[in-house]
Amino acid sequence: MTTSASAPDSRPVVLDRRDGPYGEVVLRRHGGLLQIIANGCFLMDTSDGRSERLLVDAAFRALDGRSEPAVLIGGLGVGFSLARAAQDPRWGRITVVERETAVVDWHRDGPLSAISARAFADPRTVIVESDLVAYVNETSDTFDALCLDIDNGPGWTVDKANEGLYSLAGLAGCARVLRPGGVLAVWSAQPSAEFEGTLWNAGFQRVRTEEIPVARGVPDVVHLAVRPG
Repeated sequence: MTTSASAPDSRPVVLDRRDGPYGEVVLRRHGGLLQIIANGCFLMDTSDGRSERLLVDAAFRALDGRSEPAVLIGGLGVGFSLARAAQDPRWGRITVVERETAVVDWHRDGPLSAISARAFADPRTVIVESDLVAYVNETSDTFDALCLDIDNGPGWTVDKANEGLYSLAGLAGCARVLRPGGVLAVWSAQPSAEFEGTLWNAGFQRVRTEEIPVARGVPDVVHLAVRPG
């Protein structure tokens, strides 16, 4: 997720509004930015993709040179994470799980295609329309890295149903889809010592946090952890 920034005298213009199984989702333009709003809650915009790029890059670095690793990205959002992964020829299969059909549509043939068109055309890219919690508990596929950016952090979920993802049981599902030595990378709007402790208690190793400086306030972070080999 990213912090909204736009010209103070501009007013947002709704480009599309959908009602789906998880509520209302809106794409709007605010000045030069595109924004995604879910059930009236600001999720993210196209102002700055540093956090999303670091999420993907940090996961790759933590894999210690693994050849053509497969990555699972939880949440399509405005497409920065997918675009970053697709720009790097070292990644193997790139799977993105997104539960909102509207978001996928906005990338396929809507305004967000300006960010993701090349990534969508990449033969390594697979888009799965599903709830991430259900996916990690049901899929037979496994991955070398799992990058999560579906909330504002473990303690600030967009949907109350997502809270379980950051619990011991939810992290067991994340570990289930990771190959031995695989990396879990979780974006957060603020650091969480409590979540670091939960990662250790869930059996992950090499738990650490990387900060992403922001213009104002507490830095964004990426929580990193490795499934034991």
